[in-house]
Amino acid sequence: MRAIDLHAEEEVIFEGHPSWRAMLAFYIQGLLAVLVVGAIVAGVTALGNGVKWGLVAAVVVVGAALLIVGGLIARIATVYTITNQRLRIKRGILSKKVQQTRIDRVQNVNTNQSVLERVLRVGTVDFDTAGTDDSDFTFAGVSSPARVVEAVDRAQHAAAAAEPDEPGL
Repeated sequence: MRAIDLHAEEEVIFEGHPSWRAMLAFYIQGLLAVLVVGAIVAGVTALGNGVKWGLVAAVVVVGAALLIVGGLIARIATVYTITNQRLRIKRGILSKKVQQTRIDRVQNVNTNQSVLERVLRVGTVDFDTAGTDDSDFTFAGVSSPARVVEAVDRAQHAAAAAEPDEPGL
């Protein structure tokens, strides 16, 4: 099932989510936080009759499980779509935020990759659109950002080819 209701003669050129590789920083930071909480639990229980390792292990395992589920939900709850008529970003499962713009309004497409992102083959694709102040229209953490840029280029060519010739030009 598609995450977008298509208009007449609209075709999906690209649809994706942030890459799991882009979520590595989230998971590393979360794991460090879980380990800190586990150390705090160990320290607090050590004040009594000794460290309760079963409780420490339970806290770490439950924290890690919540971290994994939270990251997975955040990843699949974000959908990036490029069609021959528009760009669309949908975020959320229970509450939703949708951003979209017509493909013919896209003026510039920029990619950004840190050294680590290049190693992981992920990056951010930023779109500048005509006549809007929405400076946060980005596909963040996408796998192979060059592929997204190529999809936008194909979409713009398809949109231009579908436009009727204007009389008098």
